[in-house]
Amino acid sequence: MTIINCDMGEAFSIYKLGDDEGIMPLITAANVACGFHGSDFNHMRRTVQLAKQHGVEVGAHPSLPDLQGFGRREMKMGREELANCLIYQIGALKGFLEAEGMPLGFIKPHGALYGMAGRSEEIAHAICDAADVFKVPLMGIIGTLHETIYPQRGHKFISEFYTDLGYSDEGQLMITREHAAVDPADAAARSLRAIREGLARSVGGKDVKVRADAICIHSDTPNAVAIAKAVREAIAPYIAAA
Repeated sequence: MTIINCDMGEAFSIYKLGDDEGIMPLITAANVACGFHGSDFNHMRRTVQLAKQHGVEVGAHPSLPDLQGFGRREMKMGREELANCLIYQIGALKGFLEAEGMPLGFIKPHGALYGMAGRSEEIAHAICDAADVFKVPLMGIIGTLHETIYPQRGHKFISEFYTDLGYSDEGQLMITREHAAVDPADAAARSLRAIREGLARSVGGKDVKVRADAICIHSDTPNAVAIAKAVREAIAPYIAAA
């Protein structure tokens, strides 16, 4: 069975980003920003409350400390410092979850950190160091260090498929600074194929291997609600309950 998850809760102060209210009823898991690329204490709590209202599981979506760059710029941090940075963020979200009587479901690093963990053993181990504290699964992508190091460290690995981003001919996720709108029908068809065949078409027209334990939609994709509706309808028989 497959999770539909969304990166959300990324508004900050009076600035709004994404339609969390429109997306939340359509997903089964929310990847909630923890304040270092988006969100703040008020938005974190509101997002947790919204997830509770709709019966949606909540996972932590921590980032490099890059609010200005929305966490989509790489930074150099040592393993211990990065682990501490992640524990700080996840702990904040966990406090709001406990206030609402909800558990922490998983951890999914955000943006540049997500990509770096797929290539750097030090970064992947730093993420595991933080996950050791909270003892929850980690989300990532097959064919990267996510798939090898996370399980080696004893963490359940949840493989994501990104229906609103492209893949290189080598099967690597193409993380962009800003996300463009995508055709909801195409996103739905891509998601269904990822589940049934374990394949996706790359930007160069090649079939690359994927695994869709979870299908991710970004709340800052311009037509995210339409994408979520189309994907949910298409993969309805495969959706795992929150």
